[in-house]
Amino acid sequence: MAGPGDEKFADASKYLEGEHQTFSSGEHAVESYQKEDASKLQVLLIGTSSVTLAWDKPDNVSTFELTYCSLTSTKTSTFTNASTIEVEDLCPGTEYTFKLVSVSENGERSVGVKVTACTRPVPPKNFKVESVGTTSVSLIWDAFGSEENTFHIACSQNGRNIQEEITKSRTVVFCDLSPGKKYSFYITKVLPNDNRSKETVTYAQTKTNIQSLLQDLGLEKYYPNKLSLSDVLQIEKRSVTDEPAQSLSSLPWLFLKKLMMVNVTARGVKYSSDESEDLSSLDLYNDTFDFLNDQNSSVNPIDIVSALFLCSDGFLQQEMASKMSMCQFSVPLLLPNSDTQQCMFMLWAMRDIVKKFRPHSLSDPKGFVEERIVRFKLPLVSFVRLGDCSISKSQILNKLLSNPQQYHDIFVHRDMDCGDIPRKISNGLVEMGWYLPCGNKNIDVFPEPLAFANLRGDIRTFETQYSFLCQASTAVFVFFDNLDTNYKLLTNQHAKSQFFLVGNVQRKTFDLEQLKRTAFEMSLKKNNIILKTNQNDANFVKNLHSSINHIINNHANKARLEEMDTIAHELGILVDEDIQECQNAKNNAHVLTKNIQDTLQFKEKQLPLQGKIWKDLAKLEKEECRLRKAGDQNIETYKSDLQIKKTELRKQQSKYDISETMSCFVSALSSSNQERSYFLKWMRMNLDNLSRKNLSSLREQYKEKCQQLLENKEEIAQLDQQISNSSLGIEHFLREMGQLYEAAVSLPENLESRQQMLHLPRLCAELMLNGFPLELVDGDASNIPLRWVSDVLQYLNSLVQPNNKIMVVTVLGVQSTGKSTLLNTMFGVQFAVSSGRCTRGAFMQLIKVTEDIKTKLGCDYLVIIDTEGLKSPELAKLDDSHEHDNELATLVVGLSDITIINIAMENSTEMKDILQIVVHAFLRMKEIGKKPSCQFVHQNVADVSAHDKNMRDRKLLLEQLNEMTEAAAKMENKKDYKMFTDVMEYDPETCNWYIPGLWHGNPPMAPVNAGYSEAVYELKKNMIDVIGKCKLKTSGNNITEFLEWTKSLWNAVKYENFIFSFRNSLVADAYMKLCAEFHKWEWSFKKDMHSWLTVAETRVSNFEMVKLKSDKSDLKDLLCKMKQEAVTKLDSLEKTTMENLSKYFEQTEGHVYLVEKYKEDFVSSVKSLRRETESSLRTHLEATVEIRRGMNNLDNIKKTFTDTMEKKVLGLLEELRKTNSSKSVAHMTDEQLDRNFGQIWQETINELSFNGLKRKNIFDFVLWQLRANMKQKGSYVAEQLSTANLKTCGNGVFKVTKEVFYKRWFKRMINDNSAVDLQNLADSIIQTCSQLVQEKTATLLDYHDAYIQEILHKIDERFMSNKNMGFSDEFELSLKLHICGMSAKVFQDMHDHFIKANDPRRCLDQYKNKYHNDFKDLFHDRDQCQRKAEEFTTLCLMPAVQAFVYNSLGPDIVDKMLHGKNAFQFSTRAFFQYSLLKQLLIEDNFEQYVKYISTYEDFAKGWILDQITKQFSNHHEVSELEDRHLRGIIKEILEVVKMAQNKTNEDGIKGFIQCICRMLGQKLVIPKDALETVMVLNNASQEPFANWIIKSVEEMEQTLKEQLKRVDIQIKLKMLKMKPQDELFKQVFGCGKQCPFCRAPCEAGGKAHTEHCASVHRPKGLGQMRYEDDEKLVTNICSTDVHSEVQFKCYQTYYKYHPYKRYREIFPDWHIPADASIQASDYWKYVMARFNTKFAKEYSARSADIPLTWKSITKKQAENSLNESFNIK
Repeated sequence: MAGPGDEKFADASKYLEGEHQTFSSGEHAVESYQKEDASKLQVLLIGTSSVTLAWDKPDNVSTFELTYCSLTSTKTSTFTNASTIEVEDLCPGTEYTFKLVSVSENGERSVGVKVTACTRPVPPKNFKVESVGTTSVSLIWDAFGSEENTFHIACSQNGRNIQEEITKSRTVVFCDLSPGKKYSFYITKVLPNDNRSKETVTYAQTKTNIQSLLQDLGLEKYYPNKLSLSDVLQIEKRSVTDEPAQSLSSLPWLFLKKLMMVNVTARGVKYSSDESEDLSSLDLYNDTFDFLNDQNSSVNPIDIVSALFLCSDGFLQQEMASKMSMCQFSVPLLLPNSDTQQCMFMLWAMRDIVKKFRPHSLSDPKGFVEERIVRFKLPLVSFVRLGDCSISKSQILNKLLSNPQQYHDIFVHRDMDCGDIPRKISNGLVEMGWYLPCGNKNIDVFPEPLAFANLRGDIRTFETQYSFLCQASTAVFVFFDNLDTNYKLLTNQHAKSQFFLVGNVQRKTFDLEQLKRTAFEMSLKKNNIILKTNQNDANFVKNLHSSINHIINNHANKARLEEMDTIAHELGILVDEDIQECQNAKNNAHVLTKNIQDTLQFKEKQLPLQGKIWKDLAKLEKEECRLRKAGDQNIETYKSDLQIKKTELRKQQSKYDISETMSCFVSALSSSNQERSYFLKWMRMNLDNLSRKNLSSLREQYKEKCQQLLENKEEIAQLDQQISNSSLGIEHFLREMGQLYEAAVSLPENLESRQQMLHLPRLCAELMLNGFPLELVDGDASNIPLRWVSDVLQYLNSLVQPNNKIMVVTVLGVQSTGKSTLLNTMFGVQFAVSSGRCTRGAFMQLIKVTEDIKTKLGCDYLVIIDTEGLKSPELAKLDDSHEHDNELATLVVGLSDITIINIAMENSTEMKDILQIVVHAFLRMKEIGKKPSCQFVHQNVADVSAHDKNMRDRKLLLEQLNEMTEAAAKMENKKDYKMFTDVMEYDPETCNWYIPGLWHGNPPMAPVNAGYSEAVYELKKNMIDVIGKCKLKTSGNNITEFLEWTKSLWNAVKYENFIFSFRNSLVADAYMKLCAEFHKWEWSFKKDMHSWLTVAETRVSNFEMVKLKSDKSDLKDLLCKMKQEAVTKLDSLEKTTMENLSKYFEQTEGHVYLVEKYKEDFVSSVKSLRRETESSLRTHLEATVEIRRGMNNLDNIKKTFTDTMEKKVLGLLEELRKTNSSKSVAHMTDEQLDRNFGQIWQETINELSFNGLKRKNIFDFVLWQLRANMKQKGSYVAEQLSTANLKTCGNGVFKVTKEVFYKRWFKRMINDNSAVDLQNLADSIIQTCSQLVQEKTATLLDYHDAYIQEILHKIDERFMSNKNMGFSDEFELSLKLHICGMSAKVFQDMHDHFIKANDPRRCLDQYKNKYHNDFKDLFHDRDQCQRKAEEFTTLCLMPAVQAFVYNSLGPDIVDKMLHGKNAFQFSTRAFFQYSLLKQLLIEDNFEQYVKYISTYEDFAKGWILDQITKQFSNHHEVSELEDRHLRGIIKEILEVVKMAQNKTNEDGIKGFIQCICRMLGQKLVIPKDALETVMVLNNASQEPFANWIIKSVEEMEQTLKEQLKRVDIQIKLKMLKMKPQDELFKQVFGCGKQCPFCRAPCEAGGKAHTEHCASVHRPKGLGQMRYEDDEKLVTNICSTDVHSEVQFKCYQTYYKYHPYKRYREIFPDWHIPADASIQASDYWKYVMARFNTKFAKEYSARSADIPLTWKSITKKQAENSLNESFNIK
């Protein structure tokens, strides 16, 4: 059988010549010697390693022997009963001889027959295509073996060999192939003996011209029509860098980049593969090829344009055509495809070109025509060529269309850059250009508009295009050199157009006779033949000009481009608009717009929701904030009425069913992406076409009237309204969608009509992602549909996540200064703005940022915001839009990272007014923490040296900016700002850009000024750099954060006072994070200082015990040393905290930049914390040392007593031991000992002459301190104090009487609740001071003046913070007398107790039994080790260890509360408030609310204590803390005992004990009395004593554990040195200030903040405020009042009325912003409405008139409002 690599011989013979003769039969090669031999031995099949043989088998022979040999080997095999055999395992390409011998049954052998065969060579491997061109294919393969082998390669097409190649190399190139054809390639290996391998085949298709060029240009992946507008507009590295084109593939992108920037040099793009100059010498003979190569390496610009149009989708084609038209480039009319030999009529591509011109035939000299070029009827003049032509028709066309003073290359010609490079794909292209007059007869080349078509290539080759032009044109100009026989092509055309033959007489091929024959056959007149003789181009062009003018005047054959599709269809030309999606979209758009006659009527009928109701809603929303029309009504009732009206308006909106038009519109938007895009474009074009007629003329009139503003005020106002009424764009339909959605979501959730609208935001988000703008601010209603915008942006966020980081660029400027043009040039964005008027409101559009530049910019998308042109103040007054301008500017500046201020130089008078608006916006941003970058763009600056020449202008601008800053600062009451640079970073040199005028010459024939494009490009590059720098300062917003900014900015904008109304959740969140961090640093600071102070106090207490005998220092030296150490420690902690603060502000995450303005407050707070700590520390150390000094004196007296007693007892012992000789004495020992001890004890007591401590009159000390405290208060106070008796003060309850305690001059003016406020203040101060007195008495120390000084200081602090209450000196004196009297009594008791407890004689008596036992032990020589060790442990160590644990426990409990499950509640003051209010709401207890409002401090302290008690009530947590400290100190004691054992003590056991105490002296305060008694009469041995101590200490650990567990947490808290509840209270209580109107506590972080604030304010009635006339509680909330026309009076206003709006004049340190929303204050509204009657009863007032809407607030809504106010997600 044949193997897979074998081939039947018959088949092989077709290809291998000569083999047939060798192997066809055996007659020639075989000799037969006997008739029994096998005859006809032949080769059936030859393979690379096998040969199959066949023969005729004789009848009587069954066995055969086959021998086959080559030059190197011989083999033999035997077989039977066979007539064929396959010989295997042969070598490829080797000749073998085969001999077959027959063997008979009796063993006789025949002579045999022979045959020779050569095995096939191995075919070439890896035969494949290396490269493919348009006319060539390069092949490559692997080959092994002899170098002499050759390869035969055949190229075949459709089974026919067309080329053959024989080669010895491993590669071959077939040239001269046809483009776009499929070829088969066969390869055979041929040996020197002509033996051939089996064939191997591969296939290749040559590239078409288009494929080849697209590959060179790197566009193959975009073919056909895959390159989209968004691909081109996205921000990528190459779009903002100036790297020169290094390859052909860079050229299309460079062209697009320049074209999108409307740069007239776009067609001149070329690349240089090597920028370096070639300085090598020229070789004339060998360098020719390089020159040719240089030329062929570029591409004709027309090919680039054609390639890009072939690769672009319809929308990019439209954009390219529009931009090309702006640059006055010709635009493709018929786009050929050389692959399919068809062409495309580019109707859609040209649909968006709008031209404005003034024909001479217009009756109104100031009139003009503005129309889409495809819709306008124009004569079309076509230029074609027949055969070769020496005249460049493109060049002639350019000269024909150009004014001599304004020449421009509309059509590419051979003398342009790369224009002479042979075209590869653009032959057959028909380009179009236009001539449009400007109305000036001296400038216009033609008086009427004309269209010109130019066919690239020979009409003989492109008959279809030629036929189209003949039928569509008014005239066809045929350029030729030689008519020859080709004239028949001209005579065959049956067209209406006039023909003109244009020839060059100077060419040798010119045949005049032939021309005449042709003219005769075509019936041409003499005028129809134009010959170029030896005249110059100018004259020749003049002749052409005359002919064309003649046509215009005499032939009315005009046509619209959009009507030419009929001709195209007849000729089989494709039309780009014929695709199904485009046609569906066209029909949908037509259905929507066909019946629109009256725009205003249509809007009222079909788009009703954005009309009056929406505008009324917008007004109500602003009135809710501004409250201008409240009059005498109660503000909260008025607000409630406004809410009811809003609800009614929404109900009215929801009654409208979706109109038929809107239903169709939404349905069309729900179609496929492509169809939707076509639909929106058709809609925009149709709507523009509708409104253009009216708007164009209205706009022109408006501009004219504005120039004489004073004379035409009313007309201008009317025109403005007419413009607004006549405008109809897609934005109106999308606006209606928004209103449909907003109305629907205000309905109950289960309604079907609501459900039907819920998909609308998703549709709009998808549109945004496709590059369609979203209307952010409705310019007509001057409002933001916040719910609609929010949900659209949230959907958008979900579509792009996680790539949702954005940077925002905004343009602001005067009307009609080219803002939209600037943005379109920079970013290619086209905002959905109706034709003929400026942008209304603000639109935002997304531009994608590619990966290659994302890191640099720090964002995934750029958001571009275009705004309505700001109006000058005079214009603004006409329609009350000045306020709107301010709002808009503030909003967009606040949203942007970069703001471009666009200033047209000719409008410099208006500039000053606009700057005021802009500077105002920047000032507001500075105040709220936003820092947008600012770039000033000066348009229409012509000179190249503008930057230098405008130095003076820049100086003037800065002066104006400074002036505006001062003015804006006054308006915002921020007079610190004097210069623009105070408000933001601004460098006149780098923040100003000068851009020349847009047009180069006179429109409409003027191209865009190249200088304009280049300047805008430079601005764009700079913007990218600035955005990159912004990234370093901020982390950039994501879409949800942008939404938060939008909400908060707009909410603040609605109030008149923006800065003081601004609330932003991102700012609030950033501030809360900062406060939380600061609280951690503050606590760390305090904790460290507490630890240091504890050690310091221990050192003072142990000073005498710890110091060595050689140490001569005293307590005074120790105090100096500790003060220095304290300063060092404070310096270190202050530095650490400051570094933490600096590091925090250096980070880019977490929006830290938003709270930059608070940095100084926190720096001040750190300094203040340090100052206060240092001050209190000094006082405390001094007092501690002073007290210790007194105690040392006392201790010395006690020691004298102890030493005396010890000497007497030891003397007695000595005496008794001497007389202890007789047994009787020994027998009487115990009784005698008792008697003797009693006798010596009494004698010693009598000898000691100390009469006890002297008792002091503490009342005198306290009174003296009080006089010192109040010595500045005048003679009345001094007089009262001189006769004061503290013993009669402080008894009973302190009562306030306003007749005595208020300043006399306004006694009669105050209402009753002022006395209540004062009573509450007095009660609070008394309670604080009582607690302080209790803490001092708990120390069991003697009285010290520092104690009463601290109390008086506390009282002064509270008076200072409440000075606005207007109390008198009499009140201050009486309260201080009451507190001092009360304190003096307690301190006197404390002093008396101390004297009693520390009487030396009493102390001796206390230890009498101990002395007695020691005496007996010593007398009997008993071992005292165990007892003395136990005494030392129990009396000395145990109380010290217990005190140590309690000293350490306080900070630990605070730590647990700050970092455990309660961490949130105590992290910031605001969150603490939130936690309190949330719990109050849950408990729903009226008494608790009253306590919170009336005695906030007590309530807060009680609440904190409850939280601590709850957390530690299970004993487990507190036991863990206690055990940790206990283990630690026990371990340390044991280590100290072991260390003391290793030291030699000269003083024996006393020295040993002192050594232990000295080493523990840093941590434990060991009681001196107990220590002395342990060391007295101690004869214990050191070693056993130490061992017994270790055992006793271990037992003590267990005892203390048990004791501590038994103590209740509340008792424990009282025993702690640092009270956790007090420390936590200090953390969250803050400055202690309360809102001057409603008493809401301040929540600002740090202690030294410059502004007080509260997240949520409450109705003033809850703070007991009532109306004077009817005693009803007040419902007004101060966060509303401060934005209303309401007035207030108080002590600070001398009880004269003052506007709430100007409350900062009275309370400059309070910041009361507007509520984040109308629902933000629902919490307190709910509380007041719920407990109205109870509050009235509690406050002895009448119930408040509760607004209607308050009564409907639910508990859930109250909780939601709380979450909103405190920004809890």
